[in-house]
Amino acid sequence: MIIQKTENSRISTFDPNNFSFGNTFSDHMIICEYEDGKWGDVKLVPYGPLLFTPAMMGVNYGQACFEGMKAYKDNDGQVFLFRPEKNFERINKSAKRLAMPEVTEEIFLEGLKALVNIDREWIPQGEGTSLYIRPLIFATEEALKARVANKYMFAIVTTPAKMYYTEPVSVKISDHYSRAASGGVGSAKAAGNYAASFYPTQLAIEEGYDQIIWTDDATHEYFEESGTMNVFVRINDTIYTPPTSEKILDGVTRDSFIQLAKKRGFEIKIEPIKVKDVVEAQKNGTLKEVWGVGTAVVTTVFQALGYNGVKLELPRLSDDESFAVTLKNDLVNLQTNQSEDPFGWRVLVEKDVLETA
Repeated sequence: MIIQKTENSRISTFDPNNFSFGNTFSDHMIICEYEDGKWGDVKLVPYGPLLFTPAMMGVNYGQACFEGMKAYKDNDGQVFLFRPEKNFERINKSAKRLAMPEVTEEIFLEGLKALVNIDREWIPQGEGTSLYIRPLIFATEEALKARVANKYMFAIVTTPAKMYYTEPVSVKISDHYSRAASGGVGSAKAAGNYAASFYPTQLAIEEGYDQIIWTDDATHEYFEESGTMNVFVRINDTIYTPPTSEKILDGVTRDSFIQLAKKRGFEIKIEPIKVKDVVEAQKNGTLKEVWGVGTAVVTTVFQALGYNGVKLELPRLSDDESFAVTLKNDLVNLQTNQSEDPFGWRVLVEKDVLETA
């Protein structure tokens, strides 16, 4: 690994009590270039702009995918990653679907650990805070040709994170737009998936909602995801979540919730969720909770569902009554080293001295 430490750290300008998630970046980044059929050296360099042209194939033809993950700091200042091997597996699954080269475990995990280690001061310490990590792969070849590119870049950037939503949100059940289609790229974290979701989400916001629950593209009769999150529904004391597929992303937080629910003895069913069943449960009072989970948000509890022009209110449960909040607390306590880790999910980032090369 080639390491170039910044000579002008910006950490003194970072206020952990007053920052904006998503556009406050740490001092360094990881870059690694692919050319002539192979990945080159991993470089840890100062964060900053890179030189590309408008003819870059990733911009023109959409060969781009990414991951979302976090690093956490415990009360003693130790730094942990959470299930990083899952993100490594998934970015390669996305890359393969988009005909891009897969990265090696050494490039991904060693680069990740080195970056988090050198920028550990950027990890806020406190409730709901973390360092959000964005690994990504994109085509860099300069060519206006609709084909698989020959040059790529793997990069990792980080941004301090805090609570994404601080209040419950209202979501509209989509009856027209879909996030993904059969045979498409819904199971990949393709950049284009997010671009395609913005317009329908904007329309929902104009109707007074915060997000969308995406439904299947063929009939719009089944829940799939919610915004950029996997979705869970609780009817009476049973939790439901749709099975992953080529249309539904295999979320790391989703899988963690499922395993934590099973550990607690909650009944959880991984099966298709019919919109009509959820609406009927709301009407007869058996619908207790609907929530979304994802890396950035962790958990977002929904306060209302929009369906056929009607806003269906959901129960306001106390934290003790809420399965969503209970599982969120279990997850956060595990991630931040405040509880035992029976699954082996926490990965300590050793504090090493990095030499400039």
